[in-house]
Amino acid sequence: MEQRLTWRLSAISAVVGLVVAVASVFAAGPWDSGQRTAERARAAGSPGTGGERHGGAPSRSAPSAAPVLAPLGTAAVAPSPDSGDDAVPQPSGAGLADALEPLLDDGALGKPRSVSVVDAATGRQLYGTQADARAVPASIIKLATGVAALSALGPDHRIETTVVAPEGGAEGKDKDRIVLVGGGDPTLTARATKGAGAPASLRKLADRTAAALEKSGTESVRLGYDTSLYSGPVLHPIGPNENISPVTPLMVDEGRLDDSDHGPAPRSQDPAADAAEAFATMLRDRGIDVKGEPRSVKAGKDARRLATVRSQPLSALVERALTYSDNDIAEALARQTAIASGEPAGFEGAGRAVMDRLDKLRLPLSGARIADGSGLDRADHVSAALLAQVLVRAADPDHPELRPVLTGLPVAGFTGTLRGRYAQEAVGRGVVRAKTGTLTGVNTLAGTVVDADGRLLAFAFMTNGTTDPQGAQRALDRMASALANCGCR
Repeated sequence: MEQRLTWRLSAISAVVGLVVAVASVFAAGPWDSGQRTAERARAAGSPGTGGERHGGAPSRSAPSAAPVLAPLGTAAVAPSPDSGDDAVPQPSGAGLADALEPLLDDGALGKPRSVSVVDAATGRQLYGTQADARAVPASIIKLATGVAALSALGPDHRIETTVVAPEGGAEGKDKDRIVLVGGGDPTLTARATKGAGAPASLRKLADRTAAALEKSGTESVRLGYDTSLYSGPVLHPIGPNENISPVTPLMVDEGRLDDSDHGPAPRSQDPAADAAEAFATMLRDRGIDVKGEPRSVKAGKDARRLATVRSQPLSALVERALTYSDNDIAEALARQTAIASGEPAGFEGAGRAVMDRLDKLRLPLSGARIADGSGLDRADHVSAALLAQVLVRAADPDHPELRPVLTGLPVAGFTGTLRGRYAQEAVGRGVVRAKTGTLTGVNTLAGTVVDADGRLLAFAFMTNGTTDPQGAQRALDRMASALANCGCR
């Protein structure tokens, strides 16, 4: 193995780390989620531990980390072998084996131990071990969810939450009824917002609705709410859980029952009803008499739109879902993919829609099963080869719509679910960008890294059956750092 921690890599890492560190202080976001309650305590106690969630909640959205990604379109993305330009050499399979196989012997890793390392410019797998074996991916399945949603809808798509006045009244009754229609935006917030990049605001929707009603001379209404956009069960197969709300197209602040805006939290058992209650209160505060309690109705096809708010662009939602492993956003992205594909917007339809989009992108799906959008379901089974190729598609200049999957990856040691990791892996710190995956007995990592020669590599590391989660995380982090540390020829 040819280890090359050169002055050039050190300088690049230092500059990148400094830029990202400064950016994270001013621009790190409140979006956070994960898999296990125990990680909340670890994160609160020590910023140096790994896991799906970490403490701290600055007030802005996660940085797109342009300083880290800036080289990816130039020196870091190597030319194709046919270009005749060998300025950025590929690592060899033997060199990568020398770097990775000793680390794969770490006893903290379970079985299988699946690895795929791919050249991002050519899509050629440079090293693999059990790369085609199926394993439980945990949260790194969100890479596939994000790519599928962006492919189906495009990065500029926004999710609408609307208020309508059904012609003749909802379901032919209650002529004074208006209906709050859920569009599937879990980031809709009932809290005060400011700035152009803020999530959709229920308060603004109430402002616009009250103005429209006043303009038409309406002073008193009955309020309904419509959740018919989604189908199937609302509870995730894991059951009631502080890491994910019931999956419904209408909710505010991800169904949280406390003042948190990230991480695990008590969740509403009926987020749609709670959102409608909050909206009714806001209308009353704006001088509209809302009679009785909101009730579940269908708005009808001929409803007249009174007011609308729109989510942040899909690109931002994908970034947030990946940076902070946000399960609620991930499930919403999967259902938006289903709607765009003509599938029922439930767990099964969303899984089929995501698989279909990946197939259209000519990704290796043999044996894959996608049962949810978040990775909380252990019925998910994919290969390391598939996830590495998902990242290759996201880096492909022919698919610029998929780039948010790369810009949303946490930066080792600085952002998202990697912020508290890589304290002992200085080579990877600020250079490795990767999505984490953690369930009990499952530890995974998939992302991109620029090696010592400046070549961009995509990788996926998966291990199941682990009994030492922190040891497994450190082992995976060392493997990603090894890719950064060598030319491996």
